[in-house]
Amino acid sequence: MAKDTLSVTDNRTGKHYEIPIEEGGVIRATALRQIKAADDDFGLMSYDPAFTNTASCRSRITYIDGDKGILRYRGYPIEELAEKSNYLETAYLIVKGELPDRGHYDRWENNIKIHTMVHENIKKFMEGYRYDAHPMGMLVGTVGALSTFYPDAKDIHNLESRRLQTRRLIGKIPTLAAFAYRHTKGLPYVYPDNELSYTGNLLSMLFKMTELRYKPNPVLERALEVLFILHADHEQNCSTNAMRSVGSSQPDPYATAAAAIAALYGPLHGGANEAAIRMLMDIGSVAAIPDMIKKVKNGDRRLMGFGHRVYKNYDPRAKILKEMAAQVFEVTGRNPLIDIAIELERIALQDDYFISHKLYPNVDFYSGIIYQAMGFPMDMFPVLFAIPRTSGWMAQWAEMVRDPEQKIARPRQVYIGEQLRRYSPLQSRPKPTQREDAVSEAI
Repeated sequence: MAKDTLSVTDNRTGKHYEIPIEEGGVIRATALRQIKAADDDFGLMSYDPAFTNTASCRSRITYIDGDKGILRYRGYPIEELAEKSNYLETAYLIVKGELPDRGHYDRWENNIKIHTMVHENIKKFMEGYRYDAHPMGMLVGTVGALSTFYPDAKDIHNLESRRLQTRRLIGKIPTLAAFAYRHTKGLPYVYPDNELSYTGNLLSMLFKMTELRYKPNPVLERALEVLFILHADHEQNCSTNAMRSVGSSQPDPYATAAAAIAALYGPLHGGANEAAIRMLMDIGSVAAIPDMIKKVKNGDRRLMGFGHRVYKNYDPRAKILKEMAAQVFEVTGRNPLIDIAIELERIALQDDYFISHKLYPNVDFYSGIIYQAMGFPMDMFPVLFAIPRTSGWMAQWAEMVRDPEQKIARPRQVYIGEQLRRYSPLQSRPKPTQREDAVSEAI
C-alpha cells in the first residue's frame, strides 16, 4: 500500500529513513537533520542558494502554475480580474481574502482615500534629495521614514493596527511616488484629489499642471488599473521574500516595505521592463531583429523580457498587456518599439531554440512599452511597479505575522573557508601569497 513518505537510504551508514511527504509534494528540510554519518554530525542540509526549489512558507494569497501559464489571486484567474475588476477591489481581495460587496468596497475605498495625504514634513524630507536622485531611491527612503511618523505601527500583533497600517501604506505610496517624480522634474507637488479614482488620482499628482481640475483620460486610467492588477502580487518573488524575511524580525511594516522596495529596485526585478525597453531601442528596427536573434543563440546577447523563473509557458500577464497596448496607442500614438516587439515575439515563438529553452514573453516585455507611451521616464518604471505591489506585500506580511510556524528568518550556510588558524602579531606575519591577494581583491 502506498504511503505519503520518502524512503531514504544513507549509503555512508546503510541506515534507512522514512521522511513524511506533506501538502502533496513537500518534505520539511529539518527532517533531513536526522540523517547523520556519526552521532556528533550536524545532519544533512539542502543547498539551494537562490531558493529555486525551496518553499519558505505556506500561503493562501497567490497561486501560480508556471508550466500551464496560470496566475490566480485567492483563486480568481488573473484574466477575469484584469477584465472586470479595478485595482482597489483586487487589493481588497488580496488583503482580505474575498471580493467585497458594495458596502464593504465603499468603506474600503474611503479608508484608502482618507490616507492619501502625507505629513508636510515628508515634503521637507523629499527636498533633501538631489534634483537627479532616482525616484526609486527616494521611495525607499520616504517609505522607511514613515516609521517615525507612525510609532503605533510597531504593534504588529494587533489586528486593528495591522489593518490601519495597510490602509495607510496603500493610500500614501502613490503620493510619495508622485512627489518623487515631481521632485526630479523641479515641479511643485500636487496634492491628492480624492474625488478621482485611485489611478486617476495618481495621474493627477504626476501630470497636473495649471488646470484647476485634472481630468485623466479614461483609456489611460483603465490601462493603469490593469497594470496595477497584474502587478499586485506574484507569490514569493525577491521583494516579497524580502518583505517576509525582514518582517520576521518583527519591525514595523514601513521598515519591511522599505526593504521590499529596495529589493524591487534591482535591474533583475523591478528594473526588468526598463532592460526590455533598452534592448528594443538597441535593436532599432525590425530589419535588425535577425542579427539580434543570431547573437542571442550564440550567447553574445540576452533576450530581455523573455523567459521567467516561474513561467515555463506564455506569461498570462503579457498576453493581457499585448492587447492593452493597442488601446493605449489609440490615445498616445503608436510607440514605434511595438513593431519591433511584435516581430521579435513572432520570430521567437516559432524558433525551436526559444521554444526548447521555454523563452516566452513575460510581463516586462510589454509593460515598459505601455509606460513609455504614457509618458513615463524609464526610472519611474520600478516605482510604478511598487505602487500596486504594496497590497501584495502587506497581505504577505500580515499572513507571515499570523503564521504560528513563523520564526525569525535565519538560513544555514555551507562553510567553505579556512579551518582553525592561530593569530600572529602584525610584525611577524609573512607576506601574503598570490592566492591570498586574489581573495582580498575579490572582497
